[in-house]
Amino acid sequence: MAKGSIEKRGTNSWRLRIDLGYHADGTRNRPSRTITVEDPALLKTTKKLREYLEDELFKFKQEVESGEYINPEKMTLKQFVNNEWDPKYACNTDNLSPLSYDTYKRHIKNHILPKFGHMYLDEIKTLHIVTFISDLGKPGARKDGKGELLSPGTIQYIYRVLKNILTRAKDWQLIKSNPAIGVKKPKVEQTEFDYYDEDEAKEVIKCLYKEPRRWRLFMLGAMIGGCRRGELLSIEWCDVDFNNKTIEVRNSISQTKNGKAVEKKPKSKSSERIIAMPEWYMNELRIHEREWKKEKLQVGDKWIGGDRQYVFHAGFGKPFYHTYPSEWWDKFTIRHGVKNIRLHDLRHSSATLLIEAEASMKAIQKRLGHSKYQTTANIYTHVTKKLSRGTAEKFDKFAPENISSPICPQSAN
Repeated sequence: MAKGSIEKRGTNSWRLRIDLGYHADGTRNRPSRTITVEDPALLKTTKKLREYLEDELFKFKQEVESGEYINPEKMTLKQFVNNEWDPKYACNTDNLSPLSYDTYKRHIKNHILPKFGHMYLDEIKTLHIVTFISDLGKPGARKDGKGELLSPGTIQYIYRVLKNILTRAKDWQLIKSNPAIGVKKPKVEQTEFDYYDEDEAKEVIKCLYKEPRRWRLFMLGAMIGGCRRGELLSIEWCDVDFNNKTIEVRNSISQTKNGKAVEKKPKSKSSERIIAMPEWYMNELRIHEREWKKEKLQVGDKWIGGDRQYVFHAGFGKPFYHTYPSEWWDKFTIRHGVKNIRLHDLRHSSATLLIEAEASMKAIQKRLGHSKYQTTANIYTHVTKKLSRGTAEKFDKFAPENISSPICPQSAN
């Protein structure tokens, strides 16, 4: 039976080694693995620490003797992704949201594995990645049948996925350095979004009052409240405070899998927020609550919402399919002949209307739930520039050609 040993390597790291004798070429066959102990309490207890290390050595020995162990130097990227990165990192929702996980997996399948899957981890060099990123910008790189070219944003996303995988390999000491570090991040220019100004917003709201109340309140939640689509889908009556006229954002629904909504925390910690809403909106939301309760009684045993009380549901207590509000919105703009913008641009319109009303950028940041002030400032730079130009033009009346007499009398000699 193979012998094993434990060797201390650092303050909280140990190397496990299994002695299998000699290779055919006469070199020692001694596979090893370095493990790190992060638990301070375990590090202070000699007996328990020893038991833990011996247990890890036993599991490592079983892995080696069963033939499941792969020498890190001989592990391909595909093996690493499937056997290490996915089950030990990506599947954990603390690391990747369900939507991000699905997006990562799609890019790995379509782009990363076809290029790097067969390569050993330590064979992947910075120049390989530079060439890969360059090729992603060429015709034919897109794999979904919707065109030839990938967008700059998608190319940047693929780069991010590959860098994430290699970062884990580096952190877990399978490679000495991350070859993606030396690759310049693909550039994506900030695209200007569309939005409604004050007059356009009034026209849209007028049209919304010709639609069912639940849809009117949903869309106004985006335009007036600055909420994201997923945030609105997840709002329950317990999140509504009629006394203080606020709505609390605690969760978000960005996916529907097997007919069931996938709920998660919002985009960032700062996205968990309480939004003050106008009194007229809360008054109509109160009416919607009464209608909601009446509808639930009428549905009876067909109610499938369980104990959850989603404010906006499809008729039986179940949240709308996550993309359906966007489909409804597109049809609404066509139906009423109003300017078509994305549903997400209603959120941008909320910020724009506040900027036009001279609200502070800091207040807008908090209302929209941006984690950084600079994010808000960068997104709405072109709006503030436009308003600055409009402010400057208010002084056009003082231009010399608009004044009948000289501004300053000629000084006497």
